[in-house]
Order: sequence, then C-alpha cells, then structure tokens
Amino acid sequence: MVKKVLKTLPQKHKALLSGVAAFLLILVIIPSDPAKASRHSEILEIGKRYDVPIVLETQEDHQEQLETINFEPDWQNITVNKGDTLASIFQRAGLTPQETHWVINAGEPAKKLLKMRPNDTLSLLIDEQGKVSSVKYELSATDTLFISKNEQQEFTSTITTKDVDVRLGYAQGEIQSNFWNAAVKANLAENQIMSLAGIFGWDVDFALELRQGDTFNVVFEENYIDGEFIGYGKIVAAELTNQGDSFIAILHSDGNYYTPDGGSMRKSFLRAPVNFKYISSSFKKRRFHPVQKRWKAHRGVDYAANTGTPVMAAGDGRIIRSSYDKYNGHHVFIQHGEKYVTKYLHFTKRAVKLGQEVKQGQVIGYVGSTGLAAGPHLHYEFLVDGVHRNPRTVSLPKADPIDKAEATEFANIAKLRLKQLGATKRIMLAMN
Repeated sequence: MVKKVLKTLPQKHKALLSGVAAFLLILVIIPSDPAKASRHSEILEIGKRYDVPIVLETQEDHQEQLETINFEPDWQNITVNKGDTLASIFQRAGLTPQETHWVINAGEPAKKLLKMRPNDTLSLLIDEQGKVSSVKYELSATDTLFISKNEQQEFTSTITTKDVDVRLGYAQGEIQSNFWNAAVKANLAENQIMSLAGIFGWDVDFALELRQGDTFNVVFEENYIDGEFIGYGKIVAAELTNQGDSFIAILHSDGNYYTPDGGSMRKSFLRAPVNFKYISSSFKKRRFHPVQKRWKAHRGVDYAANTGTPVMAAGDGRIIRSSYDKYNGHHVFIQHGEKYVTKYLHFTKRAVKLGQEVKQGQVIGYVGSTGLAAGPHLHYEFLVDGVHRNPRTVSLPKADPIDKAEATEFANIAKLRLKQLGATKRIMLAMN
C-alpha cells in the first residue's frame, strides 16, 4: 500500500519524505541522553582495549555482555634492583610512604617483602585514584605472596601454593674417563651429580677408586607445574657398581638413604670433608715437607682444591679450637663424642667459633693456604683415642639403621624402587 502511494506522488514530495525519514532515523540511532552516549563510548573503548568482540544492540545488551567479560587486571611489573627496598620501589611507582606502611604491615606473610632479592619481580595493581590496591610477589616456582584489601579496605596478606606434579626420570652411565664426564653425558644436572656422589661418598672415594667400566643407575624426581618443568627433585633410588661391588641406596620418607635391607648408607664421618681436585699428599710416616725442607711424619691427608672451596664438618661434634697460628694458619678442631677428633688446617677463612655445636656436612671454613702451606689445600687429620689414623682407610662407625617402627613402610618403598631401577636397566638395554 505504501509503495503504491509513493508511486503516485510527485518527485519533489518523494524527496521531502526521504529527508524526513533520514532525520527520524538519526534521532533513533543517537541517544538523547549525553550520559548514555558516554557510557556507550566507554563500553566500546573497553571492548577495543581488551580485544573483546562486542556486538551492541541496546543498553541492556551492553550491561549483559559486560557481566560476561572476564577482564585481566593490569599489573605493573617492577624489577627489584640492588639496594632496593619496598619504600624505594613504591616511591618510583609514585606511591606514598603511608601506602608502604600499610602494605608491609599487612600480616606476617608480608614480611617476606623485606627480603626481596635483585632481579626479582614485584607486581603492583594501581586503582583509578593512583593508589595501590594489590601487590604480588613470587617467592618461588610454587609459592606466591598476595597482598590486597579486604571488605574493610584493610590490607591483608596470604601465600598461595601451586600444586606440583612429581614425575620420575631416570639416567644411566658408564665411566670412561671420570665420573663427572660420565654423569654429564647421562644428562644429569650439576646438583644431581653432587647428590649422587654424596649418597655413595661414605663407601666409595669418587676421586680415586672409580674405574673405567664402573656404572651408575639413577631414578629421580622431576617437578612440573601446569605441565611446565620447573626443576629436579630428590634422587629416590640409585645403584653404583664399583670394581665389581654393587651399592644400592633407597630414599626413605625421613630424608635419609638406606640399603634395600634398611642399613644406613650414612656413616658417622665423611671420608673426605671437601670436594677436592686430587690428593696432593697422603698419610705417611715420613714425608719431605715442601716448606720446611725436612723429613717429618705427615699425619693427615692433603686435599688440593681451589681457594674458597667450602670445607664441611666430617661428623657431628663440638668445636674445641678455632684459631690462627703461623704453622697451621686458620684452623678448626672438632671433638666427636669421647673417642674421635678431626682437625682441619690452612683455611683462608673460618666459619665457626669455639664451643659451637656442628652437624655433619655443615660448612666450617674455606680452603686456603695460610700458615706453612705451599698452595691452597685442606690438611685433614683423624684421631682415634688421641692416636692419628689414616682418614682414607680408618674404619668408620655406621649411623643407625632404619627405625624398627618404620621397617615395614620402608620395605614396601624399597621393593618399588628396586623394580624401578630394574626397569631403567631394561629400557637402556632396549635403546642400545
């Protein structure tokens, strides 16, 4: 009907009607309320900023779509520089000392911000008024500190921990030139190599006793978060074959390693209390002293190592001497119960004091060449009832075996680990 009427109208009337229709269309499209027009513009800008595809029809549609959009907070990431404090970082970010006070006093977890390290990242969320509303600080691959305002607008802190997926990895190697090269070839990390040497270090001298053809077999933890590898965990089982003798170590839930039948891998004393390059002088009744230029007994073992190499306490005990003299240089003596004394000479620096209690493996000083020493090394002595014994050959008392109350639990663990060690052998054989 409308079309028929339009056909009968003169051309000038048709033009007039077209103009009126276009004007009415503009009135419908453009909101009459300036505030509505502003909100419409804001919505479009939000959609553009976050790359969210928005199809807008009515104001009700606008609100409905906004409620379904998941916006990510715009965190400001700041790298911690050397000498930085929370106050200096907040100042650089344009925040006030009062805000620093509020954040650092947001609870006990917030105190972690006092120990920030260079190259760490501190993330800040700043509100529309330019005030800090949230703080995020990654403490580790698993733990993150969050500080934010509660309903009362007070800052509170909490530490969230991500779930770690622990998987098992394996490695095998055969020694050709030395243990370190064989372990690297087997794709073991440096800390894994040191751990493996530590596990068997009471039974095997890794510097002198390993031979070509000796083998090792290791099962270890691999840690993942959200499918991403974050690092290696502990060695859970290992086997070392040395000159025909086989040694097997199983990790128990107490953190210690035992033989499959529950005997302790650990001895009361470390055979060598330092990671050394080689033995520069052995225990001898007569040795020509390189500095004094005369023959005399050498009542210990000299372990050549780089200056500054950490030296560990060979066993649990009490420091009975920590001093310096022109012969021994910086030196430390340790009493272990009533029967044993160990002596450590020529440190560049001591790390313990007289009367201090120490644990096996604790750092007591650092390799040097103080006193009568031709070069950097550790001179190590081992006394039994006041008599010097060769530290490399003296019979060392073993630590306690697995607790009887945990024997059944450990037996089940050992059975599983032995199967896993066997499985890795079969896998490697199939690959060769």
